[in-house]
Amino acid sequence: MSRLPVLIAGGGIGGLATAIGLAGKGIGSLVLERAPQLGEIGAGIQLGPNAFHAFDYLGVGDTARDMAVYVDQLRLMDAISGDEITHIPLDDAFRARFGNPYAVIHRGDLHAVFLRACSDHPLVGLRTSAEVTDYRQDGETVTAILKDGEEVRGRALIGADGLWSNVRQRVVGDGAPRVSGHTTYRSVIPTEDMPEELRWNAATLWAGPKCHIVHYPLKDWKMFNLVVTYHNDAPSPEAGVPVSSDEVRKGFEHVAPIARQIIDRGRDWKRWVLCDRDPVMNWVDGRVALLGDAAHPMMQYFAQGACMAMEDAVALSATFERHGEDIEAALGAYQDLRRLRTARVQLQSREIGQHVYHPAVAHAELRNAVMRARGPEEWFDEVAWLYGSTGLEGAVSFETRGKPARPAV
Repeated sequence: MSRLPVLIAGGGIGGLATAIGLAGKGIGSLVLERAPQLGEIGAGIQLGPNAFHAFDYLGVGDTARDMAVYVDQLRLMDAISGDEITHIPLDDAFRARFGNPYAVIHRGDLHAVFLRACSDHPLVGLRTSAEVTDYRQDGETVTAILKDGEEVRGRALIGADGLWSNVRQRVVGDGAPRVSGHTTYRSVIPTEDMPEELRWNAATLWAGPKCHIVHYPLKDWKMFNLVVTYHNDAPSPEAGVPVSSDEVRKGFEHVAPIARQIIDRGRDWKRWVLCDRDPVMNWVDGRVALLGDAAHPMMQYFAQGACMAMEDAVALSATFERHGEDIEAALGAYQDLRRLRTARVQLQSREIGQHVYHPAVAHAELRNAVMRARGPEEWFDEVAWLYGSTGLEGAVSFETRGKPARPAV
């Protein structure tokens, strides 16, 4: 049985990170991807220090660092007044506190880091046009059933098949995800098209009533990633629908001209309606477990979706190494490590959207006053629980530089 691979449903960032993590422990895997080719859609991803902790554990740290852009600040702007609310410096003090930098990267480039590592490793198999629709298990093995009826046998099955996971429907059975009503529009533009006065080396957020705008540089400063979100009560999920600039402008007519011009520079906008799910405490069914968005889909407001999937990969590979042939013990230990930490990120992502990204009037003034009052060390304390973790500490992270991680508000 030990010669059978671990089956991984889904060849996105989480699935490939899991495959290379297991390979590093001498465990073979077979990635079963539903699409006809392996790749990622979307644009930029923000990478907190916890992402770099995961890269290093998974053996791709140097490659990921070479492709990332290192920003100087996390910068929060008031989209109505055009003024800065606060910023968190990402300087030497930040790196010393957390042991790694903060950076941004194109989603396709990050996926390519893991795809190259998997393609080069003899313990990783990759198959496309292989959608896992169901499974069965006999206590000793698990059999993935593909859409075309083919059956593939393995020692375990990891459902890394995203928000609309088929594997989740067997493990949890909670139906469709929750539609947030928030619509996100994404664009990538050449740096020369970005307004010169906004070419900041920062991950910048313009927060306004029921809307926000995010921008940061990518690919050696050759382009800027633009992400704008409008809480417009959209009723149903959508992903990657092309839209006109006029549609995007409708949600941002009330923001300051300096912020609104960012939308005017965008091109080839695409629309997503954001979805997540409530946290659940059971990700495991015998030899089957969930990972990444299949386990804990979250709103984008903590910029942690991909980071949490990579942390999952770290935890899963560690528990497989620790428990050897006892697959059910390994999956149970993995779940115990990850479920409270990811639940915290899921729930706080919603709260940040409400209390930081989208408040208005008195609520916004309170946000501004509270956030302006904090200095760099206070901000570092605030995010220590998140950025100080490798994915192996569960809900509470280790102390960093002798300072205990404080719960974020």
